[in-house]
Amino acid sequence: MKNPFLIAFVLFIGWGAYAQDVVEDVKVQGNERTKSSFIKKIVRLRPGMPLDSTILEEDVYRLKRLPSITHAYYQVFPTLKEGSYNVYYGVEENFTLIPFANVYTSNNDEFAFRLGLQEFNLFGNNITLGGFYQRDVFNSYGAHIRAPYIFGKRLGLAVSYQDLRTQEPVFLEAGTADYRYNNRSFEVLGLFEFNFKNRAEFGINFFTENYDYLFGETDPDVPQDLEVDKYLLKLIYNYDGLEYYYQYLSGFKSTLNFQYVHSTSGMLPEFVIGFNDFTYFKRVGKRGNWANRLRLGLSSNIDTPFAPFAVDNNLNIRGVGNLIDRGTGAIVINTEYRHTLIDKDWFVLQSNIFIDGGTWRNPGGDFSDFSDEQNLRIYPGIGVRFIHKRIFNAIFRIDYGHGVTNMAAKGIVFGIGQYF
Repeated sequence: MKNPFLIAFVLFIGWGAYAQDVVEDVKVQGNERTKSSFIKKIVRLRPGMPLDSTILEEDVYRLKRLPSITHAYYQVFPTLKEGSYNVYYGVEENFTLIPFANVYTSNNDEFAFRLGLQEFNLFGNNITLGGFYQRDVFNSYGAHIRAPYIFGKRLGLAVSYQDLRTQEPVFLEAGTADYRYNNRSFEVLGLFEFNFKNRAEFGINFFTENYDYLFGETDPDVPQDLEVDKYLLKLIYNYDGLEYYYQYLSGFKSTLNFQYVHSTSGMLPEFVIGFNDFTYFKRVGKRGNWANRLRLGLSSNIDTPFAPFAVDNNLNIRGVGNLIDRGTGAIVINTEYRHTLIDKDWFVLQSNIFIDGGTWRNPGGDFSDFSDEQNLRIYPGIGVRFIHKRIFNAIFRIDYGHGVTNMAAKGIVFGIGQYF
């Protein structure tokens, strides 16, 4: 005789499976340039899966992070079959063929700029292809392609080449010398997405550095002409817990960048460098956004005038000047309040109040350098943002920073995109 308890248990499980809401089909609407097949590839939800609001919300956030998507949402509709539903992912697309321009002054106060063009949604698959031309005393150029989902929903590839030539200050004991610096590099990175919030990049960069003396102080221990072949192993780990709503951000993000550099010259020996950017954003009312970035970085503490961490207008301290110092360690804090003044269908005008602060460890120095007032920089300032809501990263920013610490400077910084 069959066990009646076993029969009842099997019937109960079968009834539960039958009663559960199931996804009949997944559809995409609102897209014109982004392929529906690409969107269906990267979302988690599949036909035949149980209807799960957690997965739906996760997929929407994933879509909002794509360069081609400015906003995303989902809709659920029942089919004629009981317990069966169609899910629609709706998207609002960005225009993704974007020119960009950065304008600034070089270390000798000459006019400098970078012009470029990027397509962020090549072939409708969110592949980025771009290039740039830079004039900063000398001519530079570069090109890159980034395809984060070319091998599926988790695995991608990035390749770049650049030939940079700039006039760089080198800080010697006797004073400052100016060198023509040239960096020719080729980089290949593998991109891997562990899950919704965690991603990693790993790869290698082959590059050649040239330093040619131009003018200024000299040091018998520092060569006036130097060419070094190097390779760099790079690991980037990214945790992204941000939530996006048009120009507003909220949540926490952390990006770790670790590099090992091997050199063929004793003048520029091998070293390791690592830094982590922690960013935190909070919505303030309907129109406010509080934004914060903390960078902690250390490298091999080599006493060299070519130390890797720079103090620079365009990287960390607005108004400080172009490449005014170098170090083997850095602590940088940027905090700002962004307030939306005008918010129309496609245009946003945003004001900005900020404080940038940082300190550096001198090459060959120790951790007490971080508390040395000679290394401390604090720059409050104000700015404005002109934002196009339908064009990816179409944010033109103007910031004015004014130093309040030792050897203070002041200046205006232009750029594309938020500062961080």
